[in-house]
Amino acid sequence: MNAPKKIAASADSTGANGQIEPQDDLESMLEGLLKSTPKLAQPGAVAEGQRCGLVAIVGKPNVGKSTLLNALVGQKISITSRKAQTTRHRITGMRTQGPTQFVFVDTPGFQTLHGNALNKSLNKTVVGAVADVDLILFVVEAGSFTPADARVLSLLGKDIPTLLIANKLDNVHRRGDIAPWLQTMQTKHAFAEFVPMSAKSAKDIERLLTICEKYLPEQAWWYSEDELTDRSEKFLASELVREKLFRLTGDELPYTSTVVIDKFEEEPPQKKGQKRLLRIAATIVVERDGHKAMVIGDKGERIKRIGMETRVELEKLANAKVFLELWVKVRSGWADDEARVRSFGYE
Repeated sequence: MNAPKKIAASADSTGANGQIEPQDDLESMLEGLLKSTPKLAQPGAVAEGQRCGLVAIVGKPNVGKSTLLNALVGQKISITSRKAQTTRHRITGMRTQGPTQFVFVDTPGFQTLHGNALNKSLNKTVVGAVADVDLILFVVEAGSFTPADARVLSLLGKDIPTLLIANKLDNVHRRGDIAPWLQTMQTKHAFAEFVPMSAKSAKDIERLLTICEKYLPEQAWWYSEDELTDRSEKFLASELVREKLFRLTGDELPYTSTVVIDKFEEEPPQKKGQKRLLRIAATIVVERDGHKAMVIGDKGERIKRIGMETRVELEKLANAKVFLELWVKVRSGWADDEARVRSFGYE
């Protein structure tokens, strides 16, 4: 039976009585478990000089991968929503801290319920993302392990170090429940380390960065220090529209709805001190006329709000003035059409 080398526990978490319990409680709770099992080899110590490497973030849909990526990068680059399956592309985010450059890859949640062309494309993206990285962060909800989690875990090889990220620890009210759960989890995969945490905790994010650092090879950085993502502003615009679409329609709108950028033009500042202008036209693609009416809303109020919230956020991210036009079109059955899935930008 394999055991992690050590536990990286959350700095603080709420107990059953509502009080904050210290990190040491979880450490001591698991000490006996770890002593009774063999250890994996420790990764090399961080030496002076630059480190750089790929870190894949994987897990089932809606487990908090995009929230974790944004927290690790330090700025929003991946959309988040309570609606399952909002990430559809391999999104790379970078963070350069000290001598180390982390290159994080957020992936779609692996789909098992529907075998349409869109989901096959998403699953292909997941498999490709974990094939050639230096470290894998396998994200699950703390205290939970579902068949969907098991399906994703089965994709992970044993040659790449994998950290078990027990996310949403702040939702666990009894810390004593975590120890037996971790004991069960160590039988499912040769995890390098267990990291119970919350992606919303700045302390937990800093701790996770420190843990990840030692697994990355010593080599020159791949990107400049100030770069945050390899995705274009055009891509980020489509993702932000899609996020607002899902946030403002809730569970009524199927996740197969998508966004296509029809026009993306940049104009330089007209005067000194002014910001550049981005002119964007985008089409929201839905599968039914009823979905179109839902997106537009009463007297066009919903699509106006989608556009307004997208524009405000994009202006902050791009440091530019944004002019955004939105349209809605019905394309029945597009998610089952491989050619159309590719034409909409999916791999």
